[in-house]
Amino acid sequence: MSAILIDNLCKSFGQQPVLRNVSLQIEHGEFIAVLGPSGCGKTTLLRTIAGFEIPDSGTITVGERCYSAPGQHLPPEQRELSVVFQNYALWPHMSVAENIEYSLKVKGMDRANRRIRVDAALDLVGLDGMGERRPADLSGGQRQRVALARCLVTRPQLVLLDEPLANLDVHLRAAMEEEFTRFHHHAGATLLYITHDQHEAMALADRIVVMQAGQVMQFATPQELYRQPACEMVARFIDDGRVVPVGDIEPDGQGSAWVTLFGLRVKLRASHTQPVLPKGKICLHASDLQRVAHDAPGFDGEVRRVIYRGGYSQLEIEPLGDPQCRLTLMQSDAAPPRIGERIKLAATDGWVIPH
Repeated sequence: MSAILIDNLCKSFGQQPVLRNVSLQIEHGEFIAVLGPSGCGKTTLLRTIAGFEIPDSGTITVGERCYSAPGQHLPPEQRELSVVFQNYALWPHMSVAENIEYSLKVKGMDRANRRIRVDAALDLVGLDGMGERRPADLSGGQRQRVALARCLVTRPQLVLLDEPLANLDVHLRAAMEEEFTRFHHHAGATLLYITHDQHEAMALADRIVVMQAGQVMQFATPQELYRQPACEMVARFIDDGRVVPVGDIEPDGQGSAWVTLFGLRVKLRASHTQPVLPKGKICLHASDLQRVAHDAPGFDGEVRRVIYRGGYSQLEIEPLGDPQCRLTLMQSDAAPPRIGERIKLAATDGWVIPH
């Protein structure tokens, strides 16, 4: 079993803290994405789990084995995990098959069984018949598949992936997302996937760790991160959510609250433990807003920018009730409003950010 328990993990480089009391509990077989802006500590987290970095404090336990603890550090080669790197890390002088079977050879597996494992791994990643090619003869996507096959052939219970799609173009990345889903399904392993691309994380992961400045801001399903961000950072980071001030928050104790939004009383989603507050903030996504007629209930805004997105237009709206705010509205490009035009909006959904 490869459940991961990380407890109060800390790591600094010199005087710069990189991981700050990181605690996570990951179940066996989960696909976990670690997401955050550059420099948030996500790659350092992977490197401490892999054993490439020694934590300053805290513990890492995988299954029944302690990987790291004060005064204890299990070397990387004894951790029974596989790592898929961003740069593929293939031996250029070896064939595809030799790259894949290398770890099995080091472990002393006989040639016949190595060949069976390698052929099965190549077939699984769609590279059947390419075993004799050299990495230089492959495309970027094919090299990434070789890296996956090399990982899969060892039948690991824990796989760490460090931004494996970062070097691929956008079309190939979409195809490789499906490859990773198939890989997870067939391997049955626990996957920890480091990425800065939230769309990638949302598409692939069972749960997502959102980090900032070495801290875990929220650990939840993609749906929870989108609909119920735990703080302003997560609200702004996920799908370009807009954080908007509101007043007179009156929760009903059943998952909703009345708030004053740009002078208008509206009912939005809220935590069951949300207290009564004179002011607070909410998260609004583009899908939470709709354009309404000028005589309908709503609030007025002025169009500040119109961005054509192919099939629809993205409108940047400045609410007249708070010129410091910016809201986003998606509209079919049949008849988008002009810059400077005033329109009326209604909030059909939204989330009161926990205080």
